[in-house]
Amino acid sequence: MKTKFEEIVDLHAIGGVNTRKLNDLLILAHSENLIPSIEDVEKVMFIGIDFQNDFMEQGELAVPNSHKDIKNVAKFIHNNLEKITTIVVSLDTHQLQQIFHPSWWIDKNGEHPKPFTIITKEDVESGKWVAVDKQEESLHYIRNLEKLGKKQLCIWTYHCIEGTDGAALEGQFSNIIHFHSIARKSAIKKMVKGQDPLSEMYGIIKPEYSQHEYCNDEFLESLKLYDKIIVAGEAKSHCVLESVRQIVEYYANNRDILARIYLLDDCMSPIPGYEEMTEKAFKELKDIYGVNIVNSTDLSLI
Repeated sequence: MKTKFEEIVDLHAIGGVNTRKLNDLLILAHSENLIPSIEDVEKVMFIGIDFQNDFMEQGELAVPNSHKDIKNVAKFIHNNLEKITTIVVSLDTHQLQQIFHPSWWIDKNGEHPKPFTIITKEDVESGKWVAVDKQEESLHYIRNLEKLGKKQLCIWTYHCIEGTDGAALEGQFSNIIHFHSIARKSAIKKMVKGQDPLSEMYGIIKPEYSQHEYCNDEFLESLKLYDKIIVAGEAKSHCVLESVRQIVEYYANNRDILARIYLLDDCMSPIPGYEEMTEKAFKELKDIYGVNIVNSTDLSLI
């Protein structure tokens, strides 16, 4: 690597205005003359989940310590640029009118719920909260969400609204992955999720519940092509956790695939209030499924 980390990533600009011009970065990337990723003997996939502006510390749905996570993950990618074969990123993408946003619900006084309000099946059946539109479909969703033992419906702040700056990749993370793409001649796989108005989609594979029964089987099957699958992202408590759960549940009977999964613990942080639940869930991923939980500085990782 001829290009220094500081020429690609401005640590002082994390979560703010990107100080690097993309075309200038890509000129540097072209000059690297690295081996194309298609020639890698060991195939390594990096999955970056929802590293978007609205999940940064000044974002609309801020995750504390997310700036530190960006710093760590950017350094990890730079240090392993010649070893990472493929980069996949997910992009949480919403409209204002979705079942987990305040505008979807009103109470008897016509007031919308405040962010972080939990709406239960009993709340809807009793009329405490009423959907502004699609009342039957909304109740059907909440009933099935609870029936499946998933998280209860949480009303989130408006976040990652399609077309807004908040929905864009965080600038410094964007710099390093696009640099990798040109330097290694490896197309970034960008997965948009969360657009169904009547469903939550924390995980990158499928919604929490949907009548459409969507599942990204093609992506799940593609994981078999990689020797290592490395995961980081925001928030650890929700989108990262559900993404990994969906992958390990699909491969529950294939310990070989599960052993290839590495979670970068120092490149993800939980939403406040979910810390204890998150640590318990990650311990289960390690103890039950054999998933590896490591730090980005672990020299034996790649």
